[in-house]
Amino acid sequence: MNWPYVNEAGKLFEEHCDVLVVGGGLSGCFAAIAAAEKGKKVILLEKGGISRCGSAGTGFDHWEMACTNPGCKVSPLEMTLALEEEQDYYSNAIGHYIEAKDGWDCLQDIERWGGKIRDTEDEFKGAAFRDEKTKLLYAYDYESRYTLRVFGTTFRPAIIQQMKKLGVRIFERTEATTLLTNNNTASGVLGFDTRSARITIFHAKSLVLCMSRPARIWLFNGDIPGLSEFRPFQSIGTGHAMGYKAGMEFTMMEKSIRGEFSAYGRSFPPYGTGNNHNTWYAATMVDSRGVEIPYVDRDGNILKTVEERYLPAKGQKFFLKGGVIDEPKYEWRGPETLPFDKLMDMGYKLPFYADLSSMPEMERKAIWGLMVGEEAKTRIPVYDNYNKRGFDPSKHLLQSYGTGWQSAAFLEQERQLFGAPGGMMHDWNLETSIKNVFAAGDSLYASDCAGFACTSGRWAGKHAAVSADKDYEAVDMDYVESEKERLLKPLNNEDGLDWRELNLAISKAMQNYCGGIKCDDTLKQGIDLITSFKKEQLPLLKAENPHELVRIHEVSDILEVSEMILQASLARKCDSAPLSFKRSDCDPSKQKEENAYLVISKKDDQIKTYYKPHRFYGDIEEGYRSHEVK
Repeated sequence: MNWPYVNEAGKLFEEHCDVLVVGGGLSGCFAAIAAAEKGKKVILLEKGGISRCGSAGTGFDHWEMACTNPGCKVSPLEMTLALEEEQDYYSNAIGHYIEAKDGWDCLQDIERWGGKIRDTEDEFKGAAFRDEKTKLLYAYDYESRYTLRVFGTTFRPAIIQQMKKLGVRIFERTEATTLLTNNNTASGVLGFDTRSARITIFHAKSLVLCMSRPARIWLFNGDIPGLSEFRPFQSIGTGHAMGYKAGMEFTMMEKSIRGEFSAYGRSFPPYGTGNNHNTWYAATMVDSRGVEIPYVDRDGNILKTVEERYLPAKGQKFFLKGGVIDEPKYEWRGPETLPFDKLMDMGYKLPFYADLSSMPEMERKAIWGLMVGEEAKTRIPVYDNYNKRGFDPSKHLLQSYGTGWQSAAFLEQERQLFGAPGGMMHDWNLETSIKNVFAAGDSLYASDCAGFACTSGRWAGKHAAVSADKDYEAVDMDYVESEKERLLKPLNNEDGLDWRELNLAISKAMQNYCGGIKCDDTLKQGIDLITSFKKEQLPLLKAENPHELVRIHEVSDILEVSEMILQASLARKCDSAPLSFKRSDCDPSKQKEENAYLVISKKDDQIKTYYKPHRFYGDIEEGYRSHEVK
């Protein structure tokens, strides 16, 4: 085929900045703005188009943990400690305290830049979840008011405008491929232009990695990913792979949960079926006969009104809702429908449906008109599309495929890095184990949600600006040349494999050897197989153009991340329910010592692991105060 862009393959360019931000999602944009506000020269790299890139580029419907907003009754510390307990201390307390403490400030920043965070048109005037004085709209727990409903589709344009106003140089359609270091200190990043194939050395005094969590590990279908994938198809964890190859420390990489709705053709579009979770909370659910399925509170009491679903139980100060909790514990849970098995025993009949028609008008409008209308991948394919085809939430029911909020039934071996997954280990500055490399958003371990992304990006950007008061580190040009050769090699293969073939082979290998139940023998076989893919199959991949070359780079990164997951799983010898980690050859003698973060890194092809205590970060409030950059 003819390629419509200039061919610059083999050409090498150079750019210089104080702070280099890699990844143009919410965390990357906030990091760039924060560093630019400190007077630093900032460059931002983004593999996609900057206008709507990232997991929340097209919008989001709620902002969790804005604990200093005018109506909130939960302190940042209370919220952080609750999340720690809920997640059995496999929780990013540093990131969550920053999120809870700074979230309201970030929202006000977005509002000043032109985003909409209030019901300024009085569309929900008089609703139980609206504060009439501030016009803020609350979600989930209407009593404690720590989560705000927001108009997330307005955020992206406002944030980009602010970046440009501050002079941030944006290189879109530029794939970061290689983290450059000198004596474990950052020197820059190699960037690959996805249209011209030019390679650029981005020299930087400090870096902020704001890239996605890994994907396409266990589940892949190159033909029909479509709307069943919640995050962008090209968001595959390149930052994890870059860091791993450079010797960076990671933790919780052995954690994976059974696939939810993010499943490459195995499910229906996220939030496009009737359910009662997150965006659809707390929709009325009925069975096939129209009989309402009851909600129960923390203590098991059946709730008789819709209003009760949004209030804590008696004696419960607040409850946790939203997408952050993988396996919620009873203490902090909010109202839920009864377990599926119990509903079957009680005689409820499949299929189930979400029935918004029986809910109060404001609650119905909040779920269908606001939440579904503003969520990341629901505004066009679900909200607009269903409306155009005649769906009327005041009259019609929407079928729920599967149980609870799932859109399909998944096999035990179909895992994902979902919920609060593994990522880069960091300190209170959000600095990684490589000096002058900071991280934010989904690059961090136990990350989650838009508020976490924005606040961690802002915090990391400020610290990167402080760290940039130094000279540039030298770049190893021999290494650059070797990377240049590696990145361009598939263009020179006359015959070879298609990248989809290897990606599918990786997912099958991970399902077989790193599925729901693990053991030493299968994990070692998996490592051997992934190693053979890297040595024997990866060099055979063929690209006709830069677009296909980017897909090959992604598959190479997926191999690196898969190896890290296998090695981390091999190192943890006993079961861990909070990590959804189970072994057939569990060693109970190691249970106590392994009740901690497993930290993994690779140096000179040697795997290093050690355990770090859960509360390594010390006193949370003091840690924040002593590391805050004004």
